Amino acid sequence: MAGRGRGIDSEEEELPLLRVLAALVREAQGRSTEGSGPPRVPTFRLSALRARLAHERVFADPARVLARLKRRGLIDDRPEGRHDRTVQVRFPEELLSLLDGELERGENPPPAALQPVPDEAAEIRAMDGEFLAALHDLLRHRLEETVEFGRTFSILRLAEYLRELFGEALYADSLIALLQQYALADVPLIAPTGRPTGLTGFHLALFGPPGTGKTFSIDDMVRGNPRSGVPPHGLPGRNRYCGGITPVQFLRVGASYAGRTFNFIVPEFNDWFKYRGMVEPLKLVMEQREVKWETTLGVVGPYTFRSFLSVNYNVRTAGPSDFWTTFNDPNFSALEDRMLLRFHPMTRERFRAVEASAERLDLGAIDFSLAGAIRDHLTLVHAIETRHPLVAHRFPVRPVKLDPAIYGTLREVSERTLARTPNPSFSPRLKSRAVKLASAAALLGYFAAPGSGPLPIGPADSEFARRFYEEEIRVRENRRGSVR
Repeated sequence: MAGRGRGIDSEEEELPLLRVLAALVREAQGRSTEGSGPPRVPTFRLSALRARLAHERVFADPARVLARLKRRGLIDDRPEGRHDRTVQVRFPEELLSLLDGELERGENPPPAALQPVPDEAAEIRAMDGEFLAALHDLLRHRLEETVEFGRTFSILRLAEYLRELFGEALYADSLIALLQQYALADVPLIAPTGRPTGLTGFHLALFGPPGTGKTFSIDDMVRGNPRSGVPPHGLPGRNRYCGGITPVQFLRVGASYAGRTFNFIVPEFNDWFKYRGMVEPLKLVMEQREVKWETTLGVVGPYTFRSFLSVNYNVRTAGPSDFWTTFNDPNFSALEDRMLLRFHPMTRERFRAVEASAERLDLGAIDFSLAGAIRDHLTLVHAIETRHPLVAHRFPVRPVKLDPAIYGTLREVSERTLARTPNPSFSPRLKSRAVKLASAAALLGYFAAPGSGPLPIGPADSEFARRFYEEEIRVRENRRGSVR
């Protein structure tokens, strides 16, 4: 029963095992009350459980279920001879209640288990209302001010603002997260021949140990955090927070967003890969292909996912030089092939930067002076590029024009790396991610670029993409570098 957060997180194929285990626990509980003395702790031997399973022709291995119960403190075990163990049932009533509940849910699944979440339509209406209210307010009270702000806005100014807030070691993550917000408009990328060859939108994954500032970059800076005094910088009403939901629920929720483009913020994406059978559906989501997920309880989809993901993937590393254990993880490869992925080891420099930033935030020493102006600019550009009716007649849609020069610049970085090793440790897709970043950065110059034609990728946009590409290659080579 993948996705049942209640109970003991059992899988559907484990139901026969749970049924045998419940019977054995009841028998052990009965034996513990026999005689005239006080009740004893119910026990049974692991060999007895395996023998009962074999007799009932249940071939599931009980080790995983017993390990989960042991972590919950419901059972304990001790060696019994050389090849057996005695299992002690510390809380038999609670354990039987959990087992019976799992069995009941397995035999009587809720009829709407695999239908779209009933209130997701209301969630979408609320987000649409939030975006519309913000756009109305901007157009009524701050349109000229926002356009004027946009005439001098660029990636250089945004980087300077974020660098002043968080310092050299941390600012780039927030910068990339905000560039992704601009890229959500999914603006066409125009080749020099005039033919569209792509779109600006991309998935973002921050990969590394807990405590490296990942959640702050993709959630607090985007949606804001009133408890810590961080104002929102991202798009209003276009970021759907997914903390606490399972991948099964996410797949159901996604069906409600068919034909729409939102951003889904997932704070613990690594947990989603632990659910059996979820890796392939999640790959389809990341590839924005048709999603269809079939179980014995029903079918989700088919539907096409057109939204994007901003995720944290927490990993445990043995230190700042422990790269290859992570890079060889198949989930790392799945993300790197489909997302713009940044890996952060917890170095001494990064620890000090996170610590200093948290202290300044607690003491009120961080001044988010441009938060409102950046959010207004982002909202207006998004509305224009997505042809919102309130602005479609005022401003033209402007695609991004790809420049061969940026490919030459990035190729130089690749060739320097290839000269050092015949076996590169990075994917060619990393180069396309760098181009996506430069294209998203070009959208910051919507009002600064003259005319009404395609937006050019400027020198500063290209330089940031080059530095990103260079740093990510160095990280994969276990070298140090920084995006400046």
